[in-house]
Amino acid sequence: MSGVDVREAITRAHQEEWARVVAALTRRFGDLDIAEEAAAEAFATAVERWPADGVPPNPGGWLTTTANRKAIDRIRRENKRDDKHQEARMVFDDDPPEPVGAIDDDRLRLIFTCCHPALAVETRVALTLRMVGGLTVPEIARAFLVAETAMGQRITRAKAKIKAACIPYRVPSAEDLPRRVSGVLAVLFLVFNEGYLATGPDTDPVRPGLTAEAIRLARLVRALMPADGEVAGLLALMLLIEARRPARVSTSGELVALDEQDRGAWDAALIAEGHRLVRERLAAAAAGEAPGRYQILAAINAVHTSARDIRDTDWSQVLALYDQLVRLDPSPIIALNRAVALAELDGPQVALATVDRLEDTLAGYHAYHATRADLLRRLGQSQQARAAYDKAIELTGNTAETAYLARRRDQLM
Repeated sequence: MSGVDVREAITRAHQEEWARVVAALTRRFGDLDIAEEAAAEAFATAVERWPADGVPPNPGGWLTTTANRKAIDRIRRENKRDDKHQEARMVFDDDPPEPVGAIDDDRLRLIFTCCHPALAVETRVALTLRMVGGLTVPEIARAFLVAETAMGQRITRAKAKIKAACIPYRVPSAEDLPRRVSGVLAVLFLVFNEGYLATGPDTDPVRPGLTAEAIRLARLVRALMPADGEVAGLLALMLLIEARRPARVSTSGELVALDEQDRGAWDAALIAEGHRLVRERLAAAAAGEAPGRYQILAAINAVHTSARDIRDTDWSQVLALYDQLVRLDPSPIIALNRAVALAELDGPQVALATVDRLEDTLAGYHAYHATRADLLRRLGQSQQARAAYDKAIELTGNTAETAYLARRRDQLM
């Protein structure tokens, strides 16, 4: 096996086995710090030994065994030698059965631990990317425009809080699972959104690494919870949005709106997979299973990606789906997005009246002003549209979006 093949094998093993190794060690030792450090050392050992010894037949088993040995070595180095030896002996020799949740899988336990509601949302995101995704602290810090030392401290404090608060390492009970799953999905969607449209001005406007990681983790949760409709809905939503990424930013670095995108550049394979998931959820809905927020959002995106041209979009179906979503999630942002569809059916004047009613809650949200600017432009109210574009540009941090809004503003008569 060539050096390139070995490197590819190590990369693949990291992608496929990191979460499994960390999860197995966390269950055995009950300590995220030990699990993380031992897993990292095991992969470092693989980088050193596999080129000379060859890739083992069972890379995951080799990594888990090596990580276990690294963890035991660390325990032996701890100051309280006797207590730690006894602890290790108890873990290996008398491992008591843990309460079994609705689903019994170490990786799912790890995900729910990292996304525990006792932790702040930004901490859940960072911890999930590190412990489940295997991203390094510098990678996570760069992803969210935070200093590396600050991100490292955030993750360290999170692990300490889990330990001090005795947050259980288990999948929630069947009764608690729906509520807790929504928190996991929210974390994954936050990661995806930061990649889909980065919020900071000092980074790339679209960050494929983050969207790919969010999709990979969503696939993992989907594999572990195949019957959960919202998990399938979120994965479908991510796939259908990600499919449009090749057409979303121009060569000059400007955001390309949906109505101007080259639909031939969209990823047909991702669209086909997303549509298949949406059809599965529609069949479930027809059988009486009420769809959740992510499933409806996925259905909306399925309508958009089904149209060969923007003029072929079934706006009445989009609006009907938004009406369904508003009943489920009456948030002002959903109402704002609904207004965009309303404008296509009932005209910009009707939509503008709806948007203006959202001013009190969305005055600090750049998309509110961008939507309002576009409606005012369509109504020929150039002076007011210019002011709205200026406000949207002031509030947005994404460089591609800024360029797009500035061009639309400068085209006003």
